[in-house]
Amino acid sequence: MAFMFENLQVYQKAVDLADQIARLTEKFPRGYYFLVDQLNRAALSIATNLAEGNGRFTKADRRNFFTIARGSTQECVPLLEVARRRGFADDARHETLRTELEVIAKMISGLINGLDNRER
Repeated sequence: MAFMFENLQVYQKAVDLADQIARLTEKFPRGYYFLVDQLNRAALSIATNLAEGNGRFTKADRRNFFTIARGSTQECVPLLEVARRRGFADDARHETLRTELEVIAKMISGLINGLDNRER
């Protein structure tokens, strides 16, 4: 039996993104571990905070973890930009990942707004 959060489209997209980021950063040159580590942590944080938030019992706890997930989504943006500027991601790959981040951020905002609407 699957965990409930595994059925969420935003969770599935977040896991896919983390996998894409891991694949991308495998090819970064030595000496850029700081960028590899931070980008992978930020990308993985999106999915893990969505999962943890769904396991919480109070709306306030869920909201907190969803907010952290949204922040991690935004954290990926400048990290990917540095990777693009350093030539580790071509423009097309950068744009694809950035677009996916925008979609995920909007979906997370929808989760947060849904919690807020249920409180009214």
